[in-house]
Amino acid sequence: MCSFRSSDSRADESTGEMSEGVRYKDRGDSLLIKAFGYSPKLRMIDIFLTNPYFDFDREELARELGMSKQTVYKNSMDLEELGIVKVSREIGRATMYKIDGDHPLVKWLNKSMNETSFQIARRQ
Repeated sequence: MCSFRSSDSRADESTGEMSEGVRYKDRGDSLLIKAFGYSPKLRMIDIFLTNPYFDFDREELARELGMSKQTVYKNSMDLEELGIVKVSREIGRATMYKIDGDHPLVKWLNKSMNETSFQIARRQ
């Protein structure tokens, strides 16, 4: 799956200023979202799956997904409890999360989305 974090809105390490880029929520629907809908938990899984090498804190997830912090907090607790996402590190008071690529459900989702993408590409 491709990542679209190259033009995100993160602080420039040299200046500390925020750079404005295209938000995840403005990028269009992924195959996962098109197939299964727009539930907050599914959208959170989707951003983690499409950006497996990046970690996010809850505030960043809320901003990128256009969700309330309360919705992100509740759903991130569920995903962490299930082992789908895990704490990757702590930066100050912020806890960073990333997808657990070794989790059986994550492996299955990745495999299924890749196979489906290939089937769609062959038909076109």
